[in-house]
Amino acid sequence: MNSFADFNLLPSLQDILNEKKILIPTEIQSRTLPILLGQKSVVGVAETGSGKTLAYVLPILHHLKNLENKGEAVEGACSPRGLVIVPTRELGEQVSKVFKLFTHTTRLRVRTVLGGTTMEVAKKNVKGPFEVLIATPGRIIKFLDRELVNLNDVRILVFDEADQMLDEGFLPDAKQIVEACPPERQLALFSATVSDKVQELMNELFTSVDVIRSQGSHRLVPTLTTQNLKVLDGKRIPLLEQIVIGSKAGGTLLFTNTREQCDSLSEILNKMGCKSAIYRGEMDKVERRSNLKAFRDGKIDFLISTDLGSRGLDLEQVGRVINYHLPKQMENYLHRVGRTARAGRPGLVINFVTERDEPLISQLHQVRSAKK
Repeated sequence: MNSFADFNLLPSLQDILNEKKILIPTEIQSRTLPILLGQKSVVGVAETGSGKTLAYVLPILHHLKNLENKGEAVEGACSPRGLVIVPTRELGEQVSKVFKLFTHTTRLRVRTVLGGTTMEVAKKNVKGPFEVLIATPGRIIKFLDRELVNLNDVRILVFDEADQMLDEGFLPDAKQIVEACPPERQLALFSATVSDKVQELMNELFTSVDVIRSQGSHRLVPTLTTQNLKVLDGKRIPLLEQIVIGSKAGGTLLFTNTREQCDSLSEILNKMGCKSAIYRGEMDKVERRSNLKAFRDGKIDFLISTDLGSRGLDLEQVGRVINYHLPKQMENYLHRVGRTARAGRPGLVINFVTERDEPLISQLHQVRSAKK
């Protein structure tokens, strides 16, 4: 499909796409939308920043609005027809924003029950009838166990960014969520990579399904420029000074491997006169969200994170990623650099490379060669 107009979406959806100048689908959208609009299940594997969210948002809204137009509106309280499972609160909020681009014309109601909010707030979010629910795994399981939400009317269930959710405890949760939905429900899973655990989840939940892999899946996007800087005698700070002092590259996301490295790097940047903030685990959630907002709003130019910030965050203003400490796994590297060069925009990644990083750099060269 060369245009969103080719999909015969409801006029209310097409009007917003035209208004927002979203005219040409990405590869993953053009390949999965026909399947989902045909009410079949699908697995979509595509690189970060490839537009996976819109690939399922449009079919969900299209189907649910069609039901309403046929006189089958949702009437029962706490009983969604579309359910999206996301790994983090931040991603859940981003997905909610994408849905709500279209809800003022479709008049469909989107609610969230996300970790990091109090149970009282979450309970209020699901009062009354609504069509779409976005939830994190732990929170939806609590709601199911306490019978605060009913999934008997779910028509489509989506697991988004599945590779981020697959700790050891998630597979039983996924099964419980699926079993709480009707057996004839449509099922979709989207992921940037297919790890062994993602494959296990696919084997458990899908019996016969189309698996769509974009050409760029598990590769670097063509708009990304990579610079490898050699760290001599462990001296990273001089390299950092050359890069950041006086820099006007827009938002810069810096990655470390541990919380301690994260805190140390923040002190280094602040001493250089570069105002920065931290985004990592084991910190106050309110502070973490405040730091992310300050970065997103352009109040600070440098955000320092562990791999917590490498997955699911869609930050338009990230012009540059600096791997101050490189990860050991290529999968983590791909998620990190996927925070820039999104949706066709240019981006830069700068890697600080030591001898111990050579195996990863060798893999990186192979990935870049595959891109060509």
